Amino acid sequence: MSKKATTQYEPVQPIQVLYCQVCSFPPEYCEFGSSLSRCKEWLKESHPALYDKYYSDEALQSKLGTLSLEAQAKLEKDTADKEAKAEKKADAALKKKMASQVSIKRMERNKRKFVTAIHGLEAFDVELKKASKFLAQKFATGASVTKNAQGQDEIVVQGDVAEDVLELIESGTGVFKSVPSANVVVVEEKKKKGGVS
Repeated sequence: MSKKATTQYEPVQPIQVLYCQVCSFPPEYCEFGSSLSRCKEWLKESHPALYDKYYSDEALQSKLGTLSLEAQAKLEKDTADKEAKAEKKADAALKKKMASQVSIKRMERNKRKFVTAIHGLEAFDVELKKASKFLAQKFATGASVTKNAQGQDEIVVQGDVAEDVLELIESGTGVFKSVPSANVVVVEEKKKKGGVS
């Protein structure tokens, strides 16, 4: 039997990549994101050496030296437009979120049986499955995520727990931390009697 020479290979260490905390791109690609000015501010504060490498006057002049004057003007205009559009989008999302309402409905099932339906939590980034499980454990009852008559998701909790759910939301307990108490409305809905009016 012949002896084979075994060669030892050094393990290759993974490359550490720095990602921007604003746009989540690597710093050299921040210019393709929608918030270049905020990315530059973050990079200047956190990593001044990289900021000098990518955005110092010499680096910018070397990059812009290859572009014509029209291309430079167009690039600056496009960047400003992107940033303005991203800011408008963020403002619109915030306004929509603050205008949204969470409705807690107490509905009569039978003569003495009630269910509580909670609608509108998804506007405040609450995961409905987790909230349903939290409520089921909190009140020791059944809770599920279902579609309402309008086709939107809502949490249905068995029992008359509308006031208790309101207290949980107002105190910011558990999964309801992001829901402002000013946007919560309690509604009582009675079952319609099955007779001719």
